[in-house]
Amino acid sequence: MPAPVDLAGLYDAHAPALFAFLLNLTRNEDDTRDLLQDLFVKLARQPGRLDGVREERAFLLQMARHAAVDLARRRQTRLHTREQLAEAVPLFAPSADPDEQTFRDALSVALGELPPEQREVLHLKLWEGHTFDQIARLLDIPLNTAASRYRYGLDKLRERLRLLHDEIK
Repeated sequence: MPAPVDLAGLYDAHAPALFAFLLNLTRNEDDTRDLLQDLFVKLARQPGRLDGVREERAFLLQMARHAAVDLARRRQTRLHTREQLAEAVPLFAPSADPDEQTFRDALSVALGELPPEQREVLHLKLWEGHTFDQIARLLDIPLNTAASRYRYGLDKLRERLRLLHDEIK
């Protein structure tokens, strides 16, 4: 029989990062909450899933990504899925500085315009601090693909935000 899982400890340690990752993928807070809840329900029902796992966060991020992909596949049309993923939701805390708030809002919109594959790599690299090797393993893609998606996504963000950044300076 598998050892009991400390769900409360897992939740406390990883839920904020998982929520941010899922929100960046789904662009919908309700879907994000549902997916996060489903992930922890799955762990409660199948405590053996974590047996032998060396990197809990990476494993949980991978579970979260699979859940988000499954959700997208269940959507009826491709157009509807794109609208859900690209919907602009606030990803960043509000700022008292109006210029900084304008930039944060523009960055959130620009992230929503990226293809989901580039957005997930950018999130894992910039917000989670993963290496390209870790990202490649997590997403089950070649290392060069992870690096390319990051570079292309970053280039698109730079281009999209360059004028605003120069204006705010």
